[in-house]
Amino acid sequence: MAHWGMFRASASGGEITEVHPEAGDASPSQVLGNVPGSVRHRSRITGPAVRRGWLENGPGPSEKRGSDDYVAVSWDELTDLLAAELRRVVDRYGNESIYGGSYGWASAGRFHHAQSQVHRFLNCIGGYTRSVNSYSTGATSVVMPHVLGAHWQMFSRSTSWDVIADNTDLLVAFGGVPVKNTSVNHGGTSNHPTEGALNALRARGGKIVTVSPLRDDMTGSATWLAPIPGSDVAVMLGLAHVLVTEGRHDTGFLDTYCTGYEKFERYLLGAVDGVAKSAAWAAQRSGLREDEIVALARDMSSRRTLVTVTWSLQRIKNGEQAPWMGLTLAAMLGQIGIPGGGFGHGYGSMNEPGLAPVPYPLPTLPQGHNPVATFIPVAAISEMLLNPGALFEYNGDTSVYPDIKLVHWAGGNPFHHHQDLGRLRRALTRPDTIVVHDPYWTPMAKHADIVVPSTTSLERSDISCTRNDPLLVAMQPAVPRFADSRDDYDTFAAVAEKMGCAQEFTEGRTSGEWIRHLYRQWQGYLRNSGVDTPSFDDFWRDGSVAMNTEDRLTLFEDYRRDPVKNALRTPSGRIEIFSEVIDGFGYEDCAGHPAWFEPTEWLGGERAEMFPLHLIANQPRTRLHSQLDHGATSQASKVQGREPIRMHSSAASARGIADGDVVRVFNDRGACLAGVVVDDGMLARVVQLSTGAWYDPVDAADTASMCKHGNPNVLTPDVGASSLSQGCTGQHVLVQIERYDEELPPITAFDPPQVIDRVRTPLV
Repeated sequence: MAHWGMFRASASGGEITEVHPEAGDASPSQVLGNVPGSVRHRSRITGPAVRRGWLENGPGPSEKRGSDDYVAVSWDELTDLLAAELRRVVDRYGNESIYGGSYGWASAGRFHHAQSQVHRFLNCIGGYTRSVNSYSTGATSVVMPHVLGAHWQMFSRSTSWDVIADNTDLLVAFGGVPVKNTSVNHGGTSNHPTEGALNALRARGGKIVTVSPLRDDMTGSATWLAPIPGSDVAVMLGLAHVLVTEGRHDTGFLDTYCTGYEKFERYLLGAVDGVAKSAAWAAQRSGLREDEIVALARDMSSRRTLVTVTWSLQRIKNGEQAPWMGLTLAAMLGQIGIPGGGFGHGYGSMNEPGLAPVPYPLPTLPQGHNPVATFIPVAAISEMLLNPGALFEYNGDTSVYPDIKLVHWAGGNPFHHHQDLGRLRRALTRPDTIVVHDPYWTPMAKHADIVVPSTTSLERSDISCTRNDPLLVAMQPAVPRFADSRDDYDTFAAVAEKMGCAQEFTEGRTSGEWIRHLYRQWQGYLRNSGVDTPSFDDFWRDGSVAMNTEDRLTLFEDYRRDPVKNALRTPSGRIEIFSEVIDGFGYEDCAGHPAWFEPTEWLGGERAEMFPLHLIANQPRTRLHSQLDHGATSQASKVQGREPIRMHSSAASARGIADGDVVRVFNDRGACLAGVVVDDGMLARVVQLSTGAWYDPVDAADTASMCKHGNPNVLTPDVGASSLSQGCTGQHVLVQIERYDEELPPITAFDPPQVIDRVRTPLV
């Protein structure tokens, strides 16, 4: 099992040669094509290594990270060094000075989940500074608990795809429903139903309207409305204005199930600021025609309508507003809780929304208790490292950035997730020590002082499952461990032994015993629900076991049926179109109701005079984030070895650029090279460059160096969505593009750094 689907692998000589998707998958992911050849790729870390400058000079800030040589060490040396450094930092600075910076997605397995492993270990030695929320839903995860009393329910208990296919007459999808993103689920996935459900809706006579600057954010036939990027909230406000002024809003629903609508309506009609948010007003900001907005509003009010908003729309400045306004628009239509109507968030963002949830807990490695209360919003890592002691706002509170001395990273690649990579690289010079566990020499591994070579999920046993998939899957090794790599669990157990907390970390179990233990715990949950399960040995032999799921859900159906008995976990118990709590925070960049905030990085602002193209840095279709960028599927998409950038023919021709050219993409933050694909399925002034190409600077010693491989995060702004959430804003950025006529520098992203063998090459 992988994040992108179930498969069986063929292997030879310690390498995966073929993968075979499970026959029951309706639409297997092409990303599986990256697996063959991945185990023994040249970018694998062959053994423990320590950065030469750190080994020679000891811990401390260093500008050599990212460009230094490494020294091969034994496992005993590495665990001795790591235990001693952790003890030094804890004794001298306290556990708050350790940042446990892991960020998921390293494995679909429940036990060998890197983030769980490192957090459990750090809790055993006294805790660590943690991060909260995610890059994917940083704004949503803070605003929606205030508005709906929940966050995860919108994804894990969303309206099912079969309910949508059978009942929705009009699907209005802000951000579309990008099927490419539904390849993946964090705990693995056994089926991909999205495209089939959309086709079934169409076959029944349903209509789809996709609102996105990119046509292919929706597959299949649909009405395409292409607004200026960042103007979605303006379009929603324009639609809402039509509903109110034409008496098409459901006042009964708003009075019974919502609170604060009257204050929002005063803003909508212009009573607050003198500006009515009309269809004409929305047209000026979005580039859509006024009559298109009016017609859509009328159509929405006359059909069973589902309003959806992708996660991408909240990965921008003031990102809280799009999902909040989408929910408000759905509430005005009065169809929340009705099968096929209402609101959805995240359809097309991953393979979770629309899938049936499992009604009992899943096997989970306990992480223990973290006695350190200090935290940061996940996208604030550079800010934390560069500004220790500085104040920051978050969700109504003011907190202080800690002074981090040691970063312990296991799983994830911040050079994919994070913004303004030049700034991130400068931030990574500040700690005394950076520890990275990784199977590959990723950009983050190349910035580490202590490099821990981890196994991949193809080399170890585990169990996988997720809250929206019926199968619990036995993940059995397909190949032996590569070179001198180890499971992270074994590494942490060895370090814990040297730090005197081995029993607390391992509880006396090997990894195999832990997997059996987690399975038996899970059996207990099901037994209490009256469900029989096979023995562990039978499960391991058969390869999977099917769980019950809650089918044919409609989001907030229970709440609609009885809003008193099933009150929401908000202060009012109702949908908070106006939140007294948020309003009480007094933030200038997040009001008490959804509102329009003019973006900085958008084509309607002054910045566009310098950088006249709007780049959308979305998720790639050929890999998960940056994982296996060296794989065959990902590599097949490259243009002259660079990440592809899509440009409209008019923008390309105006710059003397042709399909297949390599271009320099730049702004005042940085630059990268990319290979051009001319595509008129987007607005003329919009370009699209996916995240996830492994960062590859021309000069590894220069933090401002151009990325020759095409990582757009050298361009994106490192600012929070708002004072409320401090969420990631990496989806949109303004750029300029010019043809690159110089000799192309070779791609070295997947080449290991120089690793010195002290036996053959003694240190001077």
